[in-house]
Amino acid sequence: MSSSAPAGAPARPVRVLLVEDDELMRRSFTVALERYGYEMTAAADGLTGLELFRDDSFDLLVLDVMLPGLDGIGLCRRVRESSLVPVLMMSARGDGLDVVAGLEAGADDYVVKPVDTYVLVARIRSLLRRATYAPAPEPGRPADEGPPAEGEMLVFGDLSIDTAGMEVCLSGSPVALTPTELKLLLEFAARPGVVLERHTLLRDVWEYGWDGDSRVVDLCVQRLRRKLGRERIETVRGFGYKFRR
Repeated sequence: MSSSAPAGAPARPVRVLLVEDDELMRRSFTVALERYGYEMTAAADGLTGLELFRDDSFDLLVLDVMLPGLDGIGLCRRVRESSLVPVLMMSARGDGLDVVAGLEAGADDYVVKPVDTYVLVARIRSLLRRATYAPAPEPGRPADEGPPAEGEMLVFGDLSIDTAGMEVCLSGSPVALTPTELKLLLEFAARPGVVLERHTLLRDVWEYGWDGDSRVVDLCVQRLRRKLGRERIETVRGFGYKFRR
């Protein structure tokens, strides 16, 4: 099995769907990622990509924003109607509205084109790690004791988090979260009442360094608020966010 595959996954390559209309980039990314052990399927437009997604099973999607027919943002929205599969967006305008629109549509992360293969692979590996995330020990729990015991629950009023089954419920009803949303929530829940700075969340959730884009944090927080209630996560101006107990 490729070293890029998630730990504990079945002995098969990680399956990636790439949707990119530029033929040269599509072929280049496909060949490069196959060299890293990924099993690649590629499409040149959004509608074909949507058909492939619906007809098959993939571990991760890489979507260009600018696509003919159905663009990458629309495709991401259609995917999110039925799936929480990790989605990485590629944008040619890193400081434009594409990034915001893609993240609001449900993408987990983005890269700006032109992008080096090693950067693309790093973002893919980070997303796959989030998809198989195991929580860190709770505050006060010795590190050598490992993560919370199987079946242990974190409860905050009407919000409950099963740290073993990775399931979240609000007022008894399951809440569907993407891998990134779930990891962000677990970071908050591990330190309730503590202000977490954006660069800390970028490092711990997205695995970015100091040069990361804080918009990914802000927009993911917005998505969590829509699903869990706006009052759950407080904005601390000039610093970051705080999870209410």
